[in-house]
Amino acid sequence: MAEYGELWQHPLSGRYASTEMLTLLGELHTARLWRRLWLALAEAEQELGLAVSGQAVNAIRKHLDDVDLERAHAIEAETRHDVMAHIKHLAEQAPEAAGIIHWGATSCFVSDNAALIQYRDGLKMLLGRASAAVKYLRDFAVEYKDMPTLAYTHMQAAQPTTVGKRATLWIYDLLLDAEEMERTVAWLPFRSVKGTTGTQASFLQLFNGDFEKVRKLEKRVAEKMGFDNFVPVSGQTYTRKVDTRVLSALAGVGETVAKFGNDLRFLQHLKEVEEPFKKTQVGSSAMPYKRNPMRAERLCGLGRYLAALPQQAAQVSASQWLERTLDDSAPRRMYISESLLLADACLILLAEVAKGLVVHPEMVRKHVDEEMPFMASEAIMMAAVEKGGNRQELHEVIRKHAQAAADKVKEGGKNDLIERLAKDPAFKSVKNDIPNLSDPAKFVGAAPMQVEMFIEECVEPFLKRVKPVEASSAPQI
Repeated sequence: MAEYGELWQHPLSGRYASTEMLTLLGELHTARLWRRLWLALAEAEQELGLAVSGQAVNAIRKHLDDVDLERAHAIEAETRHDVMAHIKHLAEQAPEAAGIIHWGATSCFVSDNAALIQYRDGLKMLLGRASAAVKYLRDFAVEYKDMPTLAYTHMQAAQPTTVGKRATLWIYDLLLDAEEMERTVAWLPFRSVKGTTGTQASFLQLFNGDFEKVRKLEKRVAEKMGFDNFVPVSGQTYTRKVDTRVLSALAGVGETVAKFGNDLRFLQHLKEVEEPFKKTQVGSSAMPYKRNPMRAERLCGLGRYLAALPQQAAQVSASQWLERTLDDSAPRRMYISESLLLADACLILLAEVAKGLVVHPEMVRKHVDEEMPFMASEAIMMAAVEKGGNRQELHEVIRKHAQAAADKVKEGGKNDLIERLAKDPAFKSVKNDIPNLSDPAKFVGAAPMQVEMFIEECVEPFLKRVKPVEASSAPQI
């Protein structure tokens, strides 16, 4: 027996993802889903007139949850087949149903359908996680909707925006991800009962060639498992393009959190906005003074990994032969779980960071003040023109002063362009107006109003539609 910590453990289960998502994807829950699928099949077959007794159905129902994984593993060691191992295990527990368990089905009836259920339930869980993150970012955006901050294009200082307006950009990306997840949940088809190669031959035989009853069986099993639609045609498996489509929706979450993480890392470098930092937290083993943005960096790392996973699903889908080959099995065991667990970890961490964001107004103002004189120069020039000045002459005066001020800044001095213009006789007519003309709040445009509009029209309807759900227990490392 291996000692604790002796064997490698996936970081997603040991450090990052929630107990809820780990449980959803766990072997025990998967085995219980298989039993519920066998129950749905038996019930539907009985309802449509096949020789399935009520005693057999009740026997399966009685043992939906008491799966003994050790016993199933022991049988699998003999059979080398996981589905047959669980069929035999259930038959041992429910001998009254032994003859009809899995009747007419192939292994993909349980393995594929269970995966689709886990996709659906996982996406719903993730929508709650996304809503929690949106809620905290909304609060942040509202609190700082009026605070001017320096905006950047090409990583160069541009016109001002507000701290809250910048946050709406993060929220909007997250809302797009949530909308894509909602669409995916609504679209996600069930495999239902398709048979060994997708022809439903076994079920057609059971119903003596009555294809309408086969269709009814397919519909009833899907409905019993909570699906409104199912794939119209398949080989042995549902097309693996379904995996690619689901993982693409989840990849959007990776893109969003990585973008947010990069933005926050830059802002923390500027000492304007910081991620939460615990009093006992250690920033560096060598440099005690450091406050590294480790959560933001983790968001970048996990997000990039998640964003790349659809390529794995695409490769599997593209390399399937005819009705199916088994080279999909091993990678799907990894990327289905990894995609949901990664998205779970990303959204939990995003909410945690958003909830504890710290703004340093003095540093925000400092960086605005360093660039504001250049940005205000046009407004000052236009005001002077309105009072009789010559635009071309004023433009030349500003150009000379701006270059001198820029040289001073590059030598470590203060940007004194405003003071230079106030002292220049060419701007005597607007000298008293210059402080007001260079007020950063006058340069943020409609940013505060955009925040209010966006929250009212886009964020609040989403929060009402999707209840925020935070993880009840997730690693806090």
